[in-house]
Amino acid sequence: MTLAPVDEAVNVIVSLLPISILMCVVIAIAFSLLYARAITHPIKAISDETRHMTLLERGAQCKIQSKDEFGELAANVNGLYDNLLSTIDSLEAELKKVASAEKAKTDFLRAASHELKTPATAVSVIMDNMILGVGKYKDHEQWLPKCKELVDSLSDKLRNILDASRLEAISEPFVTENVETLCSGVLDPYIIIARAKGLSLYIDWSASFLVTAPQELLGKALSNIFSNAVLYTAPGGKFSVYCKGHSLVVENECEPIPQELIKRLYEPFYRPDISRSRETGGNGLGLYIVETALCRLELDYSFDTMTSPEGMRFTISF
Repeated sequence: MTLAPVDEAVNVIVSLLPISILMCVVIAIAFSLLYARAITHPIKAISDETRHMTLLERGAQCKIQSKDEFGELAANVNGLYDNLLSTIDSLEAELKKVASAEKAKTDFLRAASHELKTPATAVSVIMDNMILGVGKYKDHEQWLPKCKELVDSLSDKLRNILDASRLEAISEPFVTENVETLCSGVLDPYIIIARAKGLSLYIDWSASFLVTAPQELLGKALSNIFSNAVLYTAPGGKFSVYCKGHSLVVENECEPIPQELIKRLYEPFYRPDISRSRETGGNGLGLYIVETALCRLELDYSFDTMTSPEGMRFTISF
């Protein structure tokens, strides 16, 4: 048997071996490049988007183009970034609330200082003139009662200011109670005042419902609402308290307050010219206390005019 064909085959294989090796290397390099590109492209895309995310750009999102580990990584990055933006938004909202609360406190203290300064200055001036015996102030019997009146007014203002300032500090448990029970204890004194003023009363608890709230804080809001309604009801007018749906409604017949002034009534010590002066008994803190208490309780409320009959309506939605 001759070995010539075998030798010839070996020679051919040996001569082709470098070419085969070269082709294998080229193919390996080509596949390596393709594989590397397939791996690095999604990583680069995610990296590019995370650069935008570091700048907190709202539209930054990693595109999810596959369901493999890279797609899962992109989804996780997107979820993390969305949570980050949500947290930032929440913090910004809280910062705005804190800034607003601080501004409100500053405005309140400034207004309170101005409100207290008037009677305090008046008492000081009268007492100085009485001591010096200046003109009409020599008549102590006339001016001492005036001083007492001013001091009583100052004491009343201080009490109202302290009540308003401690609303934020009130901490008490929530209790579930029938709205009639919650309101009755607060309402009873104002019913007596309303009857003494000759007002017509309409109290209806037939649609009463359960309310879950801290009694003291809600009671302060209700007390000021009832007080305002009775105080400013026109002589012979009607004062109404009733439930409608899941809301408590308080109405009083009076000259309607212009819509543009209603929002300002929530400002501390603000008194419009419409029969709401110091002389008529308003302390300028009623609706400020109401708003502060109801905002703490996160309850919706409205204060609107009525046309038939004319008057005002305060509604608290529970």
